[in-house]
Amino acid sequence: MELVRNTNLSALLVLLSCFCLQFGSATDTITAAKFINDSETIISNGGDFKLGFFSPPNSTDRYVGIWYAEISVFTVVWVANRNNPLKNSSGILTISEVGNLVVLDGQKKVIWSSNLTNSVDNSSAQLLDSGNLVLQGNTTGAFLWESFQHPSNTFIEKMKISTNVRTGKKVLLTSWKSPSEPSIGNFSAGIDVRYLPEFFIWNGSRLIWRSGPWNGQVFIGVQKMYSAYRDGFSLVDDKEGTFYLTFTFSNESFPTNYVLNEQGKLLQASSFNEEDWEVTWSTFKTECDVYANCGAFGSCNSQNTPICSCLRGFEPKNREEWNRGNWTSGCVRRTPLQCERVNHGSEGGKKDGFLKLTKMKLPDLADWSSAREEKCRNQCLENCSCVAYAFDAGIGCMPWTRSLIDLQKFSSGGIDLYVRLAYSELDKEGNVKLIVTVTVIIGVIFTGICIYLLWRWMAKQKGNMHLPLSQRTKIYNHREEEEMLLLNKSEDNHGENVNQAKLEELPIFNLQELASSTNSFHRSNKLGQGGFGPVYRGKLSDGQEIAVKRLSKASGQGLEEFMNEVVVISKLQHRNLVRLLGCCIEGEEKMLVYEYMPNKSLDAFLFDPIKPKLLDWRRRFKIIEGISRGLLYLHRDSRLRIIHRDLKASNILLDEELNPKISDFGMARIFGGNEDQANTTRVVGTYGYMSPEYAMKGQFSEKSDVFSFGVLLLEIISGRRNSSFYDDEQAWKMWNVDNMVALTDLIIREPCFEMEILRCIHVGLLCVQDFANDRPTVSIVISMLKSEIIDLPLPKQPAFTERQIAPDASSSQNNLRKCSINNVTVTMVQGR
Repeated sequence: MELVRNTNLSALLVLLSCFCLQFGSATDTITAAKFINDSETIISNGGDFKLGFFSPPNSTDRYVGIWYAEISVFTVVWVANRNNPLKNSSGILTISEVGNLVVLDGQKKVIWSSNLTNSVDNSSAQLLDSGNLVLQGNTTGAFLWESFQHPSNTFIEKMKISTNVRTGKKVLLTSWKSPSEPSIGNFSAGIDVRYLPEFFIWNGSRLIWRSGPWNGQVFIGVQKMYSAYRDGFSLVDDKEGTFYLTFTFSNESFPTNYVLNEQGKLLQASSFNEEDWEVTWSTFKTECDVYANCGAFGSCNSQNTPICSCLRGFEPKNREEWNRGNWTSGCVRRTPLQCERVNHGSEGGKKDGFLKLTKMKLPDLADWSSAREEKCRNQCLENCSCVAYAFDAGIGCMPWTRSLIDLQKFSSGGIDLYVRLAYSELDKEGNVKLIVTVTVIIGVIFTGICIYLLWRWMAKQKGNMHLPLSQRTKIYNHREEEEMLLLNKSEDNHGENVNQAKLEELPIFNLQELASSTNSFHRSNKLGQGGFGPVYRGKLSDGQEIAVKRLSKASGQGLEEFMNEVVVISKLQHRNLVRLLGCCIEGEEKMLVYEYMPNKSLDAFLFDPIKPKLLDWRRRFKIIEGISRGLLYLHRDSRLRIIHRDLKASNILLDEELNPKISDFGMARIFGGNEDQANTTRVVGTYGYMSPEYAMKGQFSEKSDVFSFGVLLLEIISGRRNSSFYDDEQAWKMWNVDNMVALTDLIIREPCFEMEILRCIHVGLLCVQDFANDRPTVSIVISMLKSEIIDLPLPKQPAFTERQIAPDASSSQNNLRKCSINNVTVTMVQGR
């Protein structure tokens, strides 16, 4: 009897094991009997991708999609019911009676289907480790339908973007309408082989970007498409009418994809840490990337001003439009070609020749010829319709018989292009000799003048040596006074530090150069206005973009702050500090030249009604980390110890990748090696960001900057100016009633980030405590943010200086009178 009982138990265990194995092996598969509800997901066999229902940011609509399973940032790569979302969580993904993969709503109505025309028995859908969702029959196992043939906005490894020249069928990427709406947007991207195979981006039916032809390894019109981008790329002709582009990177540990975003940009992104995505390449880096920006026979060079110019031998078709910056009408030939003159009965003259253009993005609409390189030229000359040719070893001979469209000059890479011109347009030898002769004469005259002036200066110096000592001293003192005018010592600037700064250490720009780069400081180039004065965008002759900060005569800041910024920032080098490129002092003009930050300042994103949507929590946390690292460098890691004294959202600039850089060091103070705190009778900075001890007593230290950082941290999390969250619901009250969610910006309220956001709020409150000794140092703040310090102390009630000092205009004035011992300099809270 015991033997029978044991036998039955063993049999039951075997059956259960088989059932579990069968159930486990089906986690990547959907059948008619095993469907998934809204709350369920399936995962590919290797664990790389998940399939299920999701809602985009700031939306309650439900969609069926595929996303990365092992990357922290939720990243959808495919959407089924893009144009027909579910309005609640009652959806089901299953196999229909005729074998289609379908999405059903709560009333079992089909809202999306794979749309197979023929009925299939016992079909099933499987999510592969490539991210491809495939529908297959139970007999042959062949793919009846696959998501890779119906992509959304994301191009992932092993997917095929294709075009069929016989049927006209295309597999294209299509953008989302917005980050919160996956429905098909305005932009599409794919392969076209009307002439040579190229990759294109369209806005509706209008072409806006092209890659240049494929040469077997790269698209030759993509300037920096090196091995890092082409590794595994292939464009295949299957000999049955279909051309397709696919890629498989050799290093599979770093997922990589290409996304066509809502603005029509194609972005390459890689995940190097399974936590976030890093954009490593994108289209539309300059205006020259826009298709046909300079019209026919116009060449675009982003390093020139203006960016468009006619090719040699051509002139603007519409001079008036061209001078206004509208180049779309393009250029026309000045002198007819020889064969054209002969065809019109005129005297032929000398034969045409070719102008060689190097490092070019070749124009669109190229033909193809099997001619070798040496015959390609002659073949073009013999054809009266041929206007240019080029040769690439991977493609062959490329002649053009149409207008040259979408020409671009590259700074590196590119292909040589030979443009056909009339002989008279090429005969420049006499002009070259004249230019060389004039240049040599001018050079000799200029050298002679320099030698004469040098001789006069040396004679004057020699004459001064014979003057009496009292007169020589007077001359010396006069020069010293001029130098001290620039390096004037004040209460807030230690003389020994400032005197070490030499203006000559910094590149000097002349006024004419900066005026030219900013179009004479034209209003259209103005980036903003601060306490220092206006800031203008400019472009130097070498193509480098700059930001020019011009001291205004009406500014409350002056020469002292100007020189202070030169002294401080010229000695600092850090990825999270804005880089000072040089300065200009001519007459009454005083200007600082910085690297240009294309995304302007942080406040322009945080407090804009639309832009905050671009700052998800991951980006915001990255900005917080960057600011804290920059502050740590100022306080501890740089050669000089710097207290910034004006840290705020408008003084945090954002580069192209939204990396933060601390700027505006006009108020900064250099600390001596043993100094921890200093006093001033001249309080500078911005109310709302000032620590209590600094605003009321003029005492400042590293902890003053920590207070400003705490206010800034709370602004980044709330998406509101500090004056807003002081007046509405104080952060301290929210903390006491355990309602910190109310302080959090709606855009970043996601359950998966809640603990991290709450920790950041906790750290922010610790930074804005009333007494400096209670605040952490920046190094401890960084450890808290990284969770290296797990147990955080409870914050004490902060002072909220904004409420105490300036809740309204009248009380602000009263407090200023109360603190009249301080010569207060205040910059506005608004962005510069």
